[in-house]
Amino acid sequence: MTGDVAVLGAGMHPWGKWGRGFVEYGVTAARAALADAGVQWRDVGSIVGADTVRGGYPGYVAGATFAKALGWQGARVASVYAACASGAQAVNTARAQILSGLADVVLVVGADAAPKGFFRPAGGNRPDDPDWLRFRVLGATNPTYFGLYARRRMAVHGDTLEDFAQVKVKNAALGALNPNARYRKRVTAEEVAASAVVADPLRLLDICATSDGAAALVLSSMEFARRHGAADPVRIRAVSTVTPRFPNTVLDLPDIATDSAVAVEPAPETFRASIARAAYEEAGIGPEDLSLAEVYDLSTALELQWYEDLGLCGEGEAAKLLREGATAPGGRIPVNVSGGLASFGEAVPAQAIAQVCELTWQLRGAAGERQVTGARVGITANQGLFGHGSSVIAVR
Repeated sequence: MTGDVAVLGAGMHPWGKWGRGFVEYGVTAARAALADAGVQWRDVGSIVGADTVRGGYPGYVAGATFAKALGWQGARVASVYAACASGAQAVNTARAQILSGLADVVLVVGADAAPKGFFRPAGGNRPDDPDWLRFRVLGATNPTYFGLYARRRMAVHGDTLEDFAQVKVKNAALGALNPNARYRKRVTAEEVAASAVVADPLRLLDICATSDGAAALVLSSMEFARRHGAADPVRIRAVSTVTPRFPNTVLDLPDIATDSAVAVEPAPETFRASIARAAYEEAGIGPEDLSLAEVYDLSTALELQWYEDLGLCGEGEAAKLLREGATAPGGRIPVNVSGGLASFGEAVPAQAIAQVCELTWQLRGAAGERQVTGARVGITANQGLFGHGSSVIAVR
């Protein structure tokens, strides 16, 4: 176990398609987080930016880009990129600086201005890049991957199209209550079923969009939090950024092959399950201690998979958990009470940070109509390309 760090402030720029640059979104979120923390920008000792690789050169140096936009004041700076896990890596970098004594207060910012439509590979000829290969060789776009994953759950566990639709129904109802969500309209299972087929069996409403948006956190040492008058802040207790283990016997794009298990026994768990286990072990808790979870619902079927990977239920039992209402508000373990990516869409560098923002508001009891009664412990789950684990546990 490691020491806790305090979450003094959380802020967001609403998700949508705004037609402006990612820096503007990030600055808005940063200022909101600073105001929430009651901390001046000039008093921040370090800034960590989660990179966007579609924003041109400034996106690759997001930490310094946001520092310049806020006004140079000499803070330490770091920029991180781990695809969809970038936000968790940024939080982890900030936490390491605080626990090592390099900074008392760190600002973490992620923002994106996403392209129209589904993500595509960057240009150029890159045969050593598995993400490029899965697009060019397999034609496996993101929705294709989501569809294959859904098919596997249907074949192996008996999940149905109705189960997938109910995930969307649940998340859309919660997104309707979230002022930062892009989509704030409830939908019915019939509307999901009637939406266009994108990658059979998934419909358009089963798959998350690409969005503009931003999120930011102000993290500090516990000593600074006490001096600052925050006697009982939300605290980050664990951050998991683990990688897979050899042999990897479960196909997981962008990698388009599995390893042979002839010489080495496979690990007893999948990569995604290992992400959560590492977070639980560091925090000294288990899934039974959770009040809520924010998970990476790129598609409705993938949300169900996370139920099992987080240990909220046994293998193959996710649809049953959903049908029982356990993951809905008032259930045993509400999942994606923010509305999830179903309601927000992907603003890649910001989404893991946004998950921690939601945990922060929930654990403070400040989530309004979305509030989970008595929330004390929350977990996020995410995954970045090329084996970037991403999970954060926050407590109050």
